Amino acid sequence: MAGYIVEDTKKITTQKVLQMKKDGKKIAMLTCYDYTTAQIVDQAGVDIVLVGDSASNVMAGNATTLPITIDQMIYHARSVARGVKRAMVVCDMPFGTYQVSREDGIRNAVRMMAESGVDALKLEGGEEIIDTVRGIINAGIPVVGHLGLTPQSIYKFGGYGVRAKEDAEAEKLIRDARLLEEAGCFAIVLEKIPAGLSKKVCRNLTIPVIGIGAGSADGQVLVIQDMLGMNVSFKPKFLRQYAQLNDVMTDAIGQYVTDVKSGDFPNEEESY
Repeated sequence: MAGYIVEDTKKITTQKVLQMKKDGKKIAMLTCYDYTTAQIVDQAGVDIVLVGDSASNVMAGNATTLPITIDQMIYHARSVARGVKRAMVVCDMPFGTYQVSREDGIRNAVRMMAESGVDALKLEGGEEIIDTVRGIINAGIPVVGHLGLTPQSIYKFGGYGVRAKEDAEAEKLIRDARLLEEAGCFAIVLEKIPAGLSKKVCRNLTIPVIGIGAGSADGQVLVIQDMLGMNVSFKPKFLRQYAQLNDVMTDAIGQYVTDVKSGDFPNEEESY
């Protein structure tokens, strides 16, 4: 198998992620929600595995990320953490677990780290949650920030369109990014913002910026079901599909059904 390069097989840490930015090395991040896929993703050389609250959409079929619970996120995160050896594993804190109060956020963050076995947590928002971010980091938990299109605030935004196109929102995003860095975040995800703004944030920060629909950055993240072509109905401009697994899986399952119904499977060699 070829097409990827893993120079260092040692565990990815926050310090390694920060060093990658200093060295100008791009960071490859993918979502994952189960043990079997986590093993494959890790072996393929991904640097950071994100147990995203997008599990609410792609695993549970919800229209938004809001319904997924902390117990469900811990279940997915624990499954992924068991399958990963090299990559850093980051888990989203789900909606409602850190927005109510600083104390609530710290308590839930400590629980998620203790019960899941992941390496870090990701939170959506800037100035509004900065005290909570500081508290979680002070508790010894590494944090990744998330700005731009923050899906947990989708009802406030009123849709999944590009964010920070206007000057006021762009300036706030830059301020929020600086606040997150000052608070101690070791990386920030920027989602669905103009490419020029993303480049500006990258230049202004010493921590890496990982983009999704945000043009070129210090790294990139995609939802694995999207980039493997399993979710055929979702085709945004920023998505590059690296396979067409929907077709592959449908053909394979269809052949299995045919073989079972015709009596071809199992044959004598496949029987004890």
